Amino acid sequence: MLRKIIHIDMDAFFASVEQRDFPELRRKCIAVGGNEERGVIATASYEARKYGVGSAMSSVVAKRKCPQLIFVKPRFQVYKEVSNQIREIFLEYTDLVEPLSLDEAYLDVTVNHKNIEVATEIALEIKQKIKERTNLTASAGVSFNKFLAKIASDYNKPDGIFVITPKMATEFIENLPIKKFHGIGKVTAERMQMMGIHTGLDLRNLELEKLQREFGKSGLYYYNIVRGLDNREVNPTRIRKSSGSETTFSKDIETLEELQVALFPLMEDVWNWSTNTTIFGRTITVKIKYNDFTVSTKSKSASFVIKDKVLFDNLCYELLTEGFTATKPVRLLGVSISNLDTKDKDGTQLEIPFREYS
Repeated sequence: MLRKIIHIDMDAFFASVEQRDFPELRRKCIAVGGNEERGVIATASYEARKYGVGSAMSSVVAKRKCPQLIFVKPRFQVYKEVSNQIREIFLEYTDLVEPLSLDEAYLDVTVNHKNIEVATEIALEIKQKIKERTNLTASAGVSFNKFLAKIASDYNKPDGIFVITPKMATEFIENLPIKKFHGIGKVTAERMQMMGIHTGLDLRNLELEKLQREFGKSGLYYYNIVRGLDNREVNPTRIRKSSGSETTFSKDIETLEELQVALFPLMEDVWNWSTNTTIFGRTITVKIKYNDFTVSTKSKSASFVIKDKVLFDNLCYELLTEGFTATKPVRLLGVSISNLDTKDKDGTQLEIPFREYS
């Protein structure tokens, strides 16, 4: 029996909450996080996105792209409260809810509390309830596995819904531009395009051995998803061993100062996950991948759980300095926390996966 999977993704979540709560910001170009002098923005309103402003962008660059941009200080506690409201709606339909972050989640509605046979009807109901209870919009993707549901939710944004049925899956995937594949970042997509891989059909024509030779362990993942194969279950009880965030740069970075700026949103991702889930760790790791694909990984462990933000930030910056080699440009940067203290946790906590920005 094919599963019925829904992926719900809130539209410009942080920015939309700010525009909802502050009427003077509505229909304005706003960025949550950063300021005109320094910092990195967390997200931008759709009005700002029209100017090319996006997540993990330097606020200076964002301001250059959009001179009228308004910077807004993030209110993570408010976002968490709204996220909890949305999750309560999900749980009205199924207990199989797997949050990915504050603003998105997978739902398995193959068997659901309301005995609704058509998953699209459930997705539409959920979107309507989110609008009624939070005055925010969400986009939904519906399909028979997580990979396709994730892609579908991004297809008609904002406030959209898209369904990928088993009958249409093969043709849809074959025509999908490689840069639209979930799990294939910008740098990998560019590498594939240099190899002549521009669509799903191009990717499908490659043998497994060649994919594994070119892309290592990811080769099997690419081989499966281009055939619509994804057997991952929606797992609400998965207990994490670590939490991390990483970014692949569209242009290699050569100075420590630039890397320190790029490290900031990654640290915020990881720390916000810890504060939102109240799960903290003892080991911090900073990963640096250079343009020759060599990797430097530096870690520090404490005998106690790190719950102090200043200490966490300082350790991250220290590890970055220790791991950085000025003789080679950097293409990827990441930070993670492990040796998590999960005592008394029920395993259903919110999680933020590794995210690949560009």
